[in-house]
Formats: sequence, C-alpha cells, structure tokens
Amino acid sequence: MKKLLVIFSVYIYNKIRKFKQKGTDMAGKPKYTNDDIKKIIKDKKVEFVKLQFCDINGTVKNMSVPATQIDKVLNNESMLDGSSIKGFRNIETSDMYFYPDISTFTLLPFREDKTAGTNVARIICDIHNPDGTPFEGCPRANLKRVIKKAKDLGYEMNVGPEAEFFIFKKDENGNPIIQTHDRAGYYDASPEDMGENIRKEIVRTITAMGFDVEASHHEVADGQHEIDFKYEDALTSADNIVTFRYAVKSVANKNGVHATFMPKPIFGINGSGMHCNLSLFKNGKNTFYDPKRAHQLSETALYAIGGLLDHVKSFTAITNPIVNSYKRIVPGYEAPVYLAWSLANRSALIRVPAKRGNATRVELRSPDPSCNPYLALAVILESILDGVQKKTKPPLDIDKNIFKMDDRERKRAKIETLPGSLHEALMLMKKSAIVKSALGEHIFKEFMQSKLKEWEGYRTAVTKYELDNYLIKY
Repeated sequence: MKKLLVIFSVYIYNKIRKFKQKGTDMAGKPKYTNDDIKKIIKDKKVEFVKLQFCDINGTVKNMSVPATQIDKVLNNESMLDGSSIKGFRNIETSDMYFYPDISTFTLLPFREDKTAGTNVARIICDIHNPDGTPFEGCPRANLKRVIKKAKDLGYEMNVGPEAEFFIFKKDENGNPIIQTHDRAGYYDASPEDMGENIRKEIVRTITAMGFDVEASHHEVADGQHEIDFKYEDALTSADNIVTFRYAVKSVANKNGVHATFMPKPIFGINGSGMHCNLSLFKNGKNTFYDPKRAHQLSETALYAIGGLLDHVKSFTAITNPIVNSYKRIVPGYEAPVYLAWSLANRSALIRVPAKRGNATRVELRSPDPSCNPYLALAVILESILDGVQKKTKPPLDIDKNIFKMDDRERKRAKIETLPGSLHEALMLMKKSAIVKSALGEHIFKEFMQSKLKEWEGYRTAVTKYELDNYLIKY
C-alpha cells in the first residue's frame, strides 16, 4: 500500500513539475501570463499583433497594432468603433473595448517574414462596453454566457467539429473561378488528389498554432477536403473553427488557389458540412455513457438527442445561416435532411458513433461551415440543456436508410424534414424562446434583421437560371 502511495505521489509531483516547466494547465493547454507574451514578442521578433473578433455573421475582423503597444492591449485599453461592425452598436454608442483572451495568443505561421526574421501574432478578443461589462452583441461573450449557464448546472459541453471545404482555381487576375483544382474523390491519393500538399501545409500551420490534428483526407466531391482536429470545450472549439477557416484560406491563397467554406458552390455534387460531435461532461465524466443501459447510452444522452430534435428546426437559421445553405440540405447528396437519430445510420440527422466510454458522443450532421460557430454552439448547448432539464425523450432510433424511404414510409415513421429555405428557417426561429434565450435579445434581433434583408435581396434578384429558362421562351 505504501509503495502504491509513493508511486502515486511521484506521478502527481511529475505532473505538477511538468505543468510549471511548460506553463500549461493539467490538460496541456498554454496558459500565458502577460510577461510570457511580452517575452515571446521580444524573442520571436513580433512586429504586429492582430486583435481578432467575429461579427454577427462569424466573419473574422481584426485591428492590427504594433507590438510596441502590447501593454495597452493587455490592459484592455485598445478601442474600436462598434458602429462599423455588423450587428454591433449605433453611432451614438459606438465606443467599445478589446478584452484579449491571452490563452489564444499565437504566432501566425503564414505571416512569418523569413527574410527579415519577423513575425505577426494573433489574440482573440471579447468585446466589452466602456464600463467594462461584456457587450451583449459579442458572439464570443454570448457563448461564454451560455457556457456559464451549463456550468452552473454542473455540465461542460465538448465539441469535435468536422469542417469541410472546397479548393478552386484562380484566373489570371487572381480571382476565384468555379473550377475545382482536382477531380478526385473520397480518400483518393495523389496524383488524383492534387490538394495533398496544400492539406499538408495547412496541417503544419494549424499544428504550429496549437491544434491537435487527427486526420486529413480528400472528401467525396471534386476539390473537396476535410481536416479533423481533436475535440475541445465549446469555447475553444468555436475559437478553433474560426482560426481554422482563417488559416485554410490564408494557406490556399499563398498557394495560388482559393479555399471556400461556402456550403454548396457547385450544383450536382455534394456540399460541405460541419458535423459537430457533442458530449456533455459532469465532474470529469462523460454523462452520455452508461454501460448498464441499452447501447451503453445514458438517459442524459437520450434527453440531449431529444432536445436537439425538438429545437433543430428552430435553430437551423443559425447553423445554416445563408441562402446557399439550403442548396446543400436537399435529398440526394448525403446531406442530413430528415429529423431522426440512429446508432450508425448516416441518413439520420443525428448519429451516435460506435465508440463508448469517455468517447461517447452524438453527431449533429446538419450544421455547415458558413455558420458563426459562437452562435451555433450557443443554440446547440441551450437545446441540449433544455432536453436534459425537461427530460425530453427522443423517438425510437431509425436503422433504415431514410434516403430510400418514400414519403408514405417517412410519414408513418413521423420523420419530419429540416426547413427548405432561409426564410422558412427564420420564421421558425422567430417563434423560438430557446433560440432567443441562447442568443440574447440584441443578437437575436440583429441576426433576424440582417438575414431577412439577405433573403429579400435573394428573393428579388434575377438569376442566371431565370434568364436561361425564361428570357427567350416568354
């Protein structure tokens, strides 16, 4: 017994010593101090620091400051004009402040100047009001609010995203054209897979930025790719999705091609999704796992599935936020159109992958990579919490290929479908108390106004399809 205690004590001592030496927490994530950051800036010859944040659409914004201003940045003294940012403030109350999350500090490998030996760094920031309170319209700050709600109930959500993207060629002027850079398919190798070297550079880049990459491969469609990285807590995952999109587009641009996370850029082939693998932890244990129950799925897991199925139609405008999103979620292209869940069946909206224990998770397959990840994870988490608290039981799981079922079979099985357009999704969202709770009044209102305007622009536009089919005929 004494020997076991000694061994355990040595193990804990080594863990703590490793933590102190490397400046990481027990999970291995960097935890910088202000002095650490200033030292890195000096040692790595950092010239500029980009203060990054997202607008309501999930678009990365930044203000670049000389590294000599780092003390001002770290003291939350850097200001921005909120009236110029989509969904933020009006001109009368436009003064806002960057509050950097120093754990997100990283060098940008694709901005390194090897000739001069200088670097550019990035810090993700929350946006705060002049009185120091978090701005209610900041998507990241809003997600933190929902995460706190979960934490107060004892829960932490982990997320493993799978964001797909296309790579297109550019014309002689550097503008992207609708021509994929290869004609390869699922898991194809070079020379058919011409994106292998670009993916390799992307993996190196995001690994240098702190990602734990698990796999990369060519996807089903021409010019389509996927790079999978390890699951993290909800906030880190949202940060990672934003960083991933930024890095992918930057590396592609350096290689003379264009990467896009547009869900359906080409008619007739599969679109790009962002499947989200979700789990709920409590006291360090995965609450979705119960070895004594059927399929080793806990009641909590079933209630979470119930919550997601109950609210997914109402939050689809958030997880699939653009007109083009609804060109992807149609039958015939492996997209998850039907509201059902299954243990392995990929035709269902929610799938439960085979792994159990702490790896037990549910995979929500409807989100696409054009979404604002902070808003998407906020509505997903809120829906899961609602299902768990209300003990919402899901319908029976479906083991048939839903894609091959006819309308009568789906109706008999009470399988509904996702909204068919952005407008339909917005009208469902408008009635949802859960989505309003997840987003807060400010973001809910601004998002709704912005997207209705986007829909109206699409609805009234005269498209090439109309000209091709009606100009001569009528």
